[in-house]
Amino acid sequence: MKKTKEVKKLTLSGLFLALALVMPFLTGQIPQIGSMLCPMHFPVLLCGFFCGGGMGLLVGFLAPLFRSVLFGMPPMFPVAICMAFELAVYGLVCGGLYRILPKKKGSIYTALICAMVLGRLVWGAAMMVCVGAENFGLPAFLAGAVTTALPGIVLQLVLIPVVVMAMEKFMEK
Repeated sequence: MKKTKEVKKLTLSGLFLALALVMPFLTGQIPQIGSMLCPMHFPVLLCGFFCGGGMGLLVGFLAPLFRSVLFGMPPMFPVAICMAFELAVYGLVCGGLYRILPKKKGSIYTALICAMVLGRLVWGAAMMVCVGAENFGLPAFLAGAVTTALPGIVLQLVLIPVVVMAMEKFMEK
């Protein structure tokens, strides 16, 4: 039985990684739209919820790096490298918190919001390391982490909990 669960987690993780690679094609490879809608974030967050923090971390870290190598978007330095750390935190935090919090609707939001805030802070720290603090200050952080990404943030807060609740109901049957 345990081996079956592990195979299921590995299979789902592969699916979420594949989705993270192809979902940005929905934005038409236009970086500005991709920055607004954050299409790679969705499968990584879902991976954390359904496969746990460890697999969420792995999928989150690998997705932007693989996508950069395979498709040239996002550019490897500094974007894909910084996104790898951001998305790794998304998967780890939402998966880890969701496992330890009570199984209530509010727990989905708690795990999701904590992951999104911590992931964006890690992204900002990674950007500061990659491009230097003199080139990446508070205005650049706020623009990249909040202002530009606001449509994606709203979509994540609306869609991710709905998908998690629907899948949990489906899996109970």
